[in-house]
Amino acid sequence: MFHWPHSVIERCNRNICRSPIAEAVFRKMATDNGAVDKWRIDSAATSTYEIGNPPDHRGQACMKRHGVSMRHIARQVTKDDFMTFDHILCMDESNLRDLNKKASSVKNSKAKIELLGSYDPEKQLIIQDPYYGSDKDFETVYEQCVRCCKAFLEQHS
Repeated sequence: MFHWPHSVIERCNRNICRSPIAEAVFRKMATDNGAVDKWRIDSAATSTYEIGNPPDHRGQACMKRHGVSMRHIARQVTKDDFMTFDHILCMDESNLRDLNKKASSVKNSKAKIELLGSYDPEKQLIIQDPYYGSDKDFETVYEQCVRCCKAFLEQHS
């Protein structure tokens, strides 16, 4: 069995907007840095609304414009995620509360749960959900994820 030295899961409500963008950005950065084989990278939702669906088409278009490959099918976070991932990075305080509540019911939880925005050098702590917004909102999420994932990767590599 292969064990990754590091593991990270990105988390948002539906797993079709913010978290798959963060997952794809992180995977590209780790690949570009020659470190992708040292990371287990995934994303998941706390809700069940979009399980089995691909990322939002506006997020996919944004990633395509930036040359970032995105291949993900929405799934819900599981108890195993808390036991097998080192880091669970979420997008807003509602996600953080939900995850901390779920983690408290997992006996052997090892994951450090925190806001991805806590790594933002521009101090934008919350990554807002672009679902009800425009293409510009997806671009903002992408830019935040680039800043945060870069800082996270530098700190944890």
